Amino acid sequence: HLVCPIKYRRKIFTEAIETTFKSVCLELGIRYEYIFLEIGMDENHVHFLIQTIPNTLISGMVRTIKSITAREMFKQHPEVKRFLWGGQFWTDGYYLNTVGQYGNLKMLENYVKNQGIKNYKQLHHETLSLF
Repeated sequence: HLVCPIKYRRKIFTEAIETTFKSVCLELGIRYEYIFLEIGMDENHVHFLIQTIPNTLISGMVRTIKSITAREMFKQHPEVKRFLWGGQFWTDGYYLNTVGQYGNLKMLENYVKNQGIKNYKQLHHETLSLF
């Protein structure tokens, strides 16, 4: 499970950008033997659930994903440069956690799949209505 925030936490994801982003990831996955089980996007960060071969260097995988997706997003959607000056798409950091033999893969798949502000508002509204 990998989480990458957009630089400056800018809200850049529209439906068109999300579609392009997912297709870039799928092409990248074929080239580098990464299997994107789920890709969930909020307005300012992305959750990935990725499976890869055991001898893959994880830091190299993250570097590859971040650099290629950034390059392609700037190329295919130059309008995001207005919000992300300086030529950087991602923040320097990321969150990464492994899902092992005893991890709950289905729970993580649902979590990543249901990312987005619409789901947050729905969950937040349901939580408030409980009180």
